[in-house]
Amino acid sequence: MPALSESDARSRLSEVPGWDVGDKALVRKLTLPSFPDAVAFVVKLAFVAEAADHHPDILINYRRVTLTLWTHTEGGITEKDFALAKEINKLLG
Repeated sequence: MPALSESDARSRLSEVPGWDVGDKALVRKLTLPSFPDAVAFVVKLAFVAEAADHHPDILINYRRVTLTLWTHTEGGITEKDFALAKEINKLLG
């Protein structure tokens, strides 16, 4: 599954509201109501990511969560990243 060009990835951002293209990655920053809510969200996300066999980089800073998706083997954003971003958006409602 080849990496998408930055322009191709940007053109598909409408498929994954809330996400942006960072340095060869899809990035989403969230602010949840509390630290326990942030951790609970990440736990739910862990099961979705494991089922997809695709694991985001996750940074929790109090109630802020930053998610970074990129396909390491391809060195950039692939269809796999967009698929997981869509699943993460479903978790958020």
